[in-house]
Amino acid sequence: MSRRGNYHDNAVAESCFQLLKRERIKRRIYATHADARADVFDYIEMFYNPKRRHGSYGDVSPV
Repeated sequence: MSRRGNYHDNAVAESCFQLLKRERIKRRIYATHADARADVFDYIEMFYNPKRRHGSYGDVSPV
């Protein structure tokens, strides 16, 4: 990150967290913290990274 107020630095991370909340977290109720943690891990490692097409990569998946 560069200096304060440079909003382009956070754009990719904010987009990722927005999608995580919209697609996974807001649709479920978790019984325990461990369940929530495991579900977020599954979303990031098993779905988001290998399969989702990213605009910053030219609309192809990272794999």
